[in-house]
Amino acid sequence: MTICVAGCLALVLAAGSAATAVTDEGIEAVTKPSADVTLAFIRPGRIDEVRVKEGDAVKEGDVLLRLDDEAEKVQLAQLKAQAEDQIRIKASEEQVLQKTEDHKKLKWAGEQGAATQWEIEHARLEVTIGELSVDLAKFNQTQDKLKYDEADVQIKRMRLISPISGKVEQLLLHRGESAEALAKVVRVVKIDILWADAPVPLALARTLRLGGPATVEFQQTDGKRVEGKIIFMGAVADAASETRLVRVEVANPSDRPAGERVRVRFPGSAVTATAAASAVSETAKKP
Repeated sequence: MTICVAGCLALVLAAGSAATAVTDEGIEAVTKPSADVTLAFIRPGRIDEVRVKEGDAVKEGDVLLRLDDEAEKVQLAQLKAQAEDQIRIKASEEQVLQKTEDHKKLKWAGEQGAATQWEIEHARLEVTIGELSVDLAKFNQTQDKLKYDEADVQIKRMRLISPISGKVEQLLLHRGESAEALAKVVRVVKIDILWADAPVPLALARTLRLGGPATVEFQQTDGKRVEGKIIFMGAVADAASETRLVRVEVANPSDRPAGERVRVRFPGSAVTATAAASAVSETAKKP
């Protein structure tokens, strides 16, 4: 019985010591970009224009590269002309007017006994067919507009547009080279805001909340600490290490590179030593 108590006490002391170490020294983590995207063309082609180089700052919506789209632009111009063409519609409308007049004259002639009922009905049918021809011409024009819009979208897809504001980290292809569909072309990262994913012991993680405060210590600058906040807490803990991933967001006005080792602390977490010791104590009491 004495051995069990001594063993349990040792576990409690060890847990308290570990939790205190977390509080005093922080949790080691590595910073990473708050956004990291690698862009690719969805169709193959020859790169005709490269507007950036590695290290350039870009804004969301900036065009980075463009495929050769000369043939597609010619086709787009043709489709635009067809979509804006009113000749077929006007011609069909004029035919309807003419056939309507013919029908009126035949009705008058029929009243005078100079036209048969068959001729009158045939003229009425010609008017109906003419009206349908107008509808068909308008429908075809609508389809031409849709084809034009589709071609315009296809041309826009021949450009790589940055979805974020950040920096060009990698440029894998250059002007004149061929790009395969979905092959990596350019990588853009956002580092004005950095993320640090910290494996937080469960006893400490239970005391944290989304939006709560955190500090990040950059070890390469004499322990400079920057205020941050918790933006994500993993829904699944790691059973092996008994930790939970907590992501801290921190501003990076000095343009520090991502990938640095840092220490993450959570203000007001000094209670974690007691919480951890209590948790282990409760575990030790179980048979």
